[in-house]
Amino acid sequence: MTRLWHGFAAMGAVDDAEFVVARGDGARIWDRAGREYLDASAGLWFCSVGHGRQEIADAAAAQMARLAAHHCFLDHANEPALALADRIVDLSPFDDGAVMFASGGSEAVDTACKLVRRYWNIAGQPQKTAIISRQHGYHGMNAYGTALAGIPGNLEGYGNAIIPDTLRVRWDDPDDLEELLDRHGERVAAFIGEPVIGAGGVIPPPEGYWAEVRRICTERDVLLIQDEVICGFGRLGEWFGCQRYGIEPDLITFAKGVTSGYLPLGGVIAGPRVKQAFWAAGAPPFRHGFTYSGHAACCAAGMANLDIVEREDLVARVRSLEPVLVGLLEPLRELPLVGEVRHVGLLGGVEFSAEALAERPGLADRAAAAIRQHGVCTRGLRGVGIQISPAYITTEDELAAMVDGIAAGIRAVAAVVV
Repeated sequence: MTRLWHGFAAMGAVDDAEFVVARGDGARIWDRAGREYLDASAGLWFCSVGHGRQEIADAAAAQMARLAAHHCFLDHANEPALALADRIVDLSPFDDGAVMFASGGSEAVDTACKLVRRYWNIAGQPQKTAIISRQHGYHGMNAYGTALAGIPGNLEGYGNAIIPDTLRVRWDDPDDLEELLDRHGERVAAFIGEPVIGAGGVIPPPEGYWAEVRRICTERDVLLIQDEVICGFGRLGEWFGCQRYGIEPDLITFAKGVTSGYLPLGGVIAGPRVKQAFWAAGAPPFRHGFTYSGHAACCAAGMANLDIVEREDLVARVRSLEPVLVGLLEPLRELPLVGEVRHVGLLGGVEFSAEALAERPGLADRAAAAIRQHGVCTRGLRGVGIQISPAYITTEDELAAMVDGIAAGIRAVAAVVV
């Protein structure tokens, strides 16, 4: 009987049936029985540089030997946090910016949402407290992330008002945003969205979507938050997803790829408008932060990870692998049960048809389990499809084997009579 409570799990089904991962190397992992799998989801979207990078472990260990951690409250700082903040801003679309660190993406979203409310308060518009998110969007599982959820199951059982000042629009329609602002604009602080919706199904935006959203937010004086927890640090073939879509937001949240998951780290990059409101002479403090904001060893791991990404030119490698992945995924449209295939950068999603989902309850999770039996580790997304988000160092042959395993698993589930 396990005493480990698994996230998102019905523990009665998991108990005594855990899939225990013992080690990893490159794009592969092994379970504790020694069975090998291709890691098609890079952990949980995060292991960009692949498993087993000794360089990152060594950097973290060396920092722990000097100073494992020290807080960044008030005037306190540590060298890795200062260095990593500089580096992240330099990689971002902002000419002038500032980073507040957190321990992961959920904390980053909570930080950004509190920050925009505080910004409007000191700007003399305290009525601007509402935050708009999108259908299918995922923004973590802290209080704000849960309240902003565009995935209905993530709100189930929590009542209607974890944080009441949250509003929702359709994922693909800027006109819906504009109409909502017609009704509620005087109290809207920000609009938050992932450049490409991740956990909601790997859903790229329609052509011109983000440029139109940027125009609307500018004209209506609403701050724009890009949630780059998945898309940031190269996943879409640019350092940040907003750069791929040619816009500059007001705030960027990040996590996952900043350390490739070797240690937990996330944060918010504030662009010039928000930064200057708090850097101005006499400006009040933003009374927020976490014990491990700017954790020295985590930041050292982040620096080593970004060294690898830059030295091996992995952002460009994502661009070169994108058409390879597209060519591999497109034929999956012809598989039984499959309704749609989506892809951008090194992100892919295979969604099952509405008919298949109606006829086969739990199809996405059952397909993920069958795919694992064919040597590929992935997971279901929003109960409707399968995730593909491999490490940037994955070879073309490994990508092909991943897609072959996914296809084999889907065929196996389709062959079961319901």
